Amino acid sequence: MKSKILIIGIILTMVIGNYHTYGQSIGTDRPDQSEGSTSIPAGSLQIETGFLMGFNNIDGISYRFLAGPTTLFRVGLIKGLELRVFNQLESVKNITKSKETNGISDLQIGAKVELLNKESINTKIAFLSHLVLPTGTKDLSIDSYGVINKLSVSHVLTSIIGVGYNVGYNYFGNDRGNLTYSLVFGFSMTEKLSVFVEGYGDVANFKDNYINFDSGFTYLIRNNLQFDFSFGTGVNHYMNFFSTGISWNIGGYNSD
Repeated sequence: MKSKILIIGIILTMVIGNYHTYGQSIGTDRPDQSEGSTSIPAGSLQIETGFLMGFNNIDGISYRFLAGPTTLFRVGLIKGLELRVFNQLESVKNITKSKETNGISDLQIGAKVELLNKESINTKIAFLSHLVLPTGTKDLSIDSYGVINKLSVSHVLTSIIGVGYNVGYNYFGNDRGNLTYSLVFGFSMTEKLSVFVEGYGDVANFKDNYINFDSGFTYLIRNNLQFDFSFGTGVNHYMNFFSTGISWNIGGYNSD
């Protein structure tokens, strides 16, 4: 059970990540692992979807993980507050035992609220919380209610450089839960192209610290449409992944 929870924790941090694109029009919660510190505009709908392939090793057992489409729906309710719904198709293969499980992940419903967002200062703060509902396919579900919580802070350092960091706590119905953390630097290379580098991890059951690194880029196709690509690896454990996706905002940004 502990191994199962750890796999889900790694998957969740992979998929529900954010990349705040400094200086660009659309702000997304992918492809990095740090959640953004802003919500989408009120009255708009944002769809962030993609595909991910990853590999890891837990207790001597190798796993391959496929997710796609991974889809996060974000709805701007009022200024500074958004509703969030996430789900995905999954395929987890135990490579060591040649056993594969396919199905749907547990449904997540949550919200993000801005705590600080003033034009006069270069700091933004937001809080995000998701409720995990045990609705997924057998052997993919955590079989319990869970919560994902993150406090997100970001600073604009220059016109082309930004930094963001998260601290959080996730509980999946077993043991004491996981502490999570991340630190990301974003660089606007052009008006359309941005890149990021990030360190992130989690302290499973307040005991085992799993440290990771990832990097990637986003490309602004239109003001409300963005393509992304990212890859990552474990620092003190075996894990690697790559992901690609599209984010589209309806009603909140000019599409020119």
